[in-house]
Amino acid sequence: MAKANLNLSELSDEIASQFRGLDPNEPGQWPILPQVAVWLLAAVAVVVLGWFLVLTGEADLLESERNREPELKQTYRNKLAQAVNLGELRKQRLQVQEYVTQLEKQLPGKAEMDALLSDINQAGLGRALQFELFRPGQVVVKDYYAELPIAIRVTGRYHDIGAFTADIANLSRIVTLHGLNVSVPKGGETSGVLGMEATARTYRYLDQSEIEAQRKAKAEAAKQGGKQ
Repeated sequence: MAKANLNLSELSDEIASQFRGLDPNEPGQWPILPQVAVWLLAAVAVVVLGWFLVLTGEADLLESERNREPELKQTYRNKLAQAVNLGELRKQRLQVQEYVTQLEKQLPGKAEMDALLSDINQAGLGRALQFELFRPGQVVVKDYYAELPIAIRVTGRYHDIGAFTADIANLSRIVTLHGLNVSVPKGGETSGVLGMEATARTYRYLDQSEIEAQRKAKAEAAKQGGKQ
């Protein structure tokens, strides 16, 4: 036992002696144990530094991708459902296109507006109404169509005015009535004559030149907004 303790003491002294008097300017001349210890410390430092500089960022990226997994799975399920129902979706798309085409046919072109205004006027005259005002207003151009307001004031009997509004609704082109105001005009208390004021709005599709002008105006507005 005493011999073993002596050997351990001698070994400890031998190891300690290798770390004494080391010249930091000549590491190549150090004994083997200090060199191994320095290499081990350098390796540990590289691993720790790599963890903080590289692996931590990769771990964050991995966590971010894991968090995206439920969203990507839901997107996949949605697209899979669309793929399964692709035939039905195409059929619905064709039906919508046909419906839009039918609606477009109800919108007159620029050249047909005069005929439409004449139809509105004739609808009133056909019901024996007296036009006190029939004044088209300023055309309002929207994104895909133009709107024309028409100020109307007519007088006639109650049922004739009701039939006139029904005739307007049944025109082949789209015409809507807004701001209807029915009143008894002066002197009409005994005759049963009523007066109606309203704004009729009819709509037409834009021709190609108007569409191009709209696009150019939007592009100019966007350019001006970008400069500001």
